Amino acid sequence: MHTLLMIFGGFTLLAICLMLGRYFGALALAALIFIPVWAVAAGVNMWIGVSRAGYSVMEEAPIFLLIFAIPSAVALFCWWRFSRD
Repeated sequence: MHTLLMIFGGFTLLAICLMLGRYFGALALAALIFIPVWAVAAGVNMWIGVSRAGYSVMEEAPIFLLIFAIPSAVALFCWWRFSRD
């Protein structure tokens, strides 16, 4: 359940970035800026899982990749779509 909430949080952050990008007139750039911001957020989630929840890095790595990859793939699609315009 926590993984799904984190992925939903990634989509929410992407939506916020795209709204700011629309306001400033740079949708494609906003989608690209989202990716490193989301990498940090997913990394913090992994760190919490390792340091506080007691999981090993090997146990958390696939979850980190899943949490990071799904919203990032959508962001890359948005970047591709908006950079064509």
